[in-house]
Amino acid sequence: MHKSSGQAATSVLQGVEASIKTSRGYCQLPGGQEKSSTGCRYLNMGNLLKVLTCTDLEQGPNFFLDFENAQPTESEKEIYNQVNVVLKDAEGILEDLQSYRGAGHEIREAIQHPSDEKLQEKAWGAVVPLVGKLKKFYEFSQRLEAALRGLLGALTSTPYSPTQHLEREQALAKQFAEILHFTLRFDELKMTNPAIQNDFSYYRRTLSRMRINNVPAEGENEVNNELANRMSLFYAEATPMLKTLSDATTKFVSENKNLPIENTTDCLSTMASVCRVMLETPEYRSRFTNEETVSFCLRVMVGVIILYDHVHPVGAFAKTSKIDMKGCIKVLKDQPPNSVEGLLNALRYTTKHLNDETTSKQIKSMLQ
Repeated sequence: MHKSSGQAATSVLQGVEASIKTSRGYCQLPGGQEKSSTGCRYLNMGNLLKVLTCTDLEQGPNFFLDFENAQPTESEKEIYNQVNVVLKDAEGILEDLQSYRGAGHEIREAIQHPSDEKLQEKAWGAVVPLVGKLKKFYEFSQRLEAALRGLLGALTSTPYSPTQHLEREQALAKQFAEILHFTLRFDELKMTNPAIQNDFSYYRRTLSRMRINNVPAEGENEVNNELANRMSLFYAEATPMLKTLSDATTKFVSENKNLPIENTTDCLSTMASVCRVMLETPEYRSRFTNEETVSFCLRVMVGVIILYDHVHPVGAFAKTSKIDMKGCIKVLKDQPPNSVEGLLNALRYTTKHLNDETTSKQIKSMLQ
């Protein structure tokens, strides 16, 4: 924070019970170190620990974002409630995807015995309800896109900076994080389940054949041709939910010409910095009461890096990027390997600028 950090602190604390401890002329940093800077404050807001950084710290925003306990303030409630309706269904979607077994056996039998009507009917009967599930997943991606755009609108609006937004509107920041967390979990599950595309391809081929033969198709009303085309494009992506969010963020930027692109990219880079600092600072990490919060932070960090890389003109890996990519990759590599391989792969294969000439050899070798 700059000279206005005292004002920012005051505005952050409005409506929140808090105690402010100020060390005159010194800034208290994680670990109890003190650094001379008259513009710094050490704040303790119930469960929320926040350090407004000193002007000469280069590591960027440094505050604890309370992913476990943040509650909406009055001004956040409208957007928060809209997004909450969508997020309530997220866990159920993941459970359905996790239990998705596919109709591989029935499809193979039907293909191997094309003249056996009973096997054809059995395969069709197995695939139709599965396509109903795939339709539900796709429709949820559309709802998630709308929720993300609502959050981006709230977290990038004037007159506040992205850092001030994330500090003031912790509950909305938490929801943004939950969308990213869901997205990476969904895509991890989808990537390891080839049955999804096989089932949908069989459904479309069979439906096409039934139309040619004028056979009435139960389930066709569920997924008409136009919807089937859109679903096909969605599931053809290695990471369909991430692609949906990337496109939504890019569209948000292009549709809001009056809003500087920096408002959006700074929101993403700030979130990445906050997650990295919380993960690499033992004093912050010790405040997590739930073991899952570490993996939550890791997924959110990777999610915002990927969004930033897709939206920012030069991406996340260039020297001018506001994201400390070396620091973020190091945080990932410091975790148990099995727990982060999917996230490292997401950075390797779903980013846009990793292989650009502007990406340093060191970063490329860290991700090899």
